[in-house]
Amino acid sequence: MNKGVLYAAGAYACWGLLPVFWKLLQHLDALEIVAHRIIWALAFAVVLLTVGRRWSRIGGVWRNRRVLATFLVTGVLLTANWFVYIWGVNTNHIVETSLGYFINPLVNVLLGALVLHERLRIGQGLAMSVALIGVLYLTFQHGTFPWIALILAGTFALYGLLRKTASLDSLEGFSLETALLTPPMVAFLAYRELTTHTTFIHGDSLTWLLLIAAGPITAIPLLLFAAGARRVSLVTLGVLQYIAPTLQFLIGVGLYGEPLTLPRLIGFVLIWAALAIYTFDGIVHRRTITAPSPAAPEAAERIEHALN
Repeated sequence: MNKGVLYAAGAYACWGLLPVFWKLLQHLDALEIVAHRIIWALAFAVVLLTVGRRWSRIGGVWRNRRVLATFLVTGVLLTANWFVYIWGVNTNHIVETSLGYFINPLVNVLLGALVLHERLRIGQGLAMSVALIGVLYLTFQHGTFPWIALILAGTFALYGLLRKTASLDSLEGFSLETALLTPPMVAFLAYRELTTHTTFIHGDSLTWLLLIAAGPITAIPLLLFAAGARRVSLVTLGVLQYIAPTLQFLIGVGLYGEPLTLPRLIGFVLIWAALAIYTFDGIVHRRTITAPSPAAPEAAERIEHALN
């Protein structure tokens, strides 16, 4: 359990600190960064599959069109999420990107109700209502629709929904996603080189190293998260997930000086209140379903009496 908490917290801390890394590549086009992120993440995943001798787990997948189609869709969703996130960070919208990952759990609940026909508990419904008020307040009082946050939350929630029913584990699934996306990314970089020149070939050595490092920096938190998720409860994981957007928010405001106006702060407070309701409801529900039945001791006594 303690190791699981460390693994999961480490994963979320890595994700929370990512804006600092992407800012170092601020001079590059966001799509070019994403292309390199996919290519070098695949290269790192290949090393991990080889060292761990896990190639057999994805060997037969290439003949299953349905699985390939599923992971192609999840790969496209992940690419869209990465592009909007990196673009948002490098155009000084880190605070809004953090909002996207704050409301992501609530979008997960909404998709569960709409797609999986899961019944909303009263606490979940209340949390979503408060979050909606927060989004509307940000839209009308702050003056801008938080589209970056909503795209990030929506794409990642859809990605999680599809991966929930996928047949591969974290590393194998991530390897397949990046493998399917690498050919078009290589083609894009080749086209960019022929037309406007890529920064990787014509840039400095520091840029090369940063782009190559995007591979392990992408893969390592995913592996930490997978290791942590197997060792901790969903409630613990649900609380830990707020580490990432909290760090992003603090980095945006404290390190890069993004404005935090009063209307914006009120909108965030409403979102945080919704998350507090959501988390409290999850903890209470978890304790309810894991609590022993009152009749259980009596039943045990009757069984013991019958055996004696």
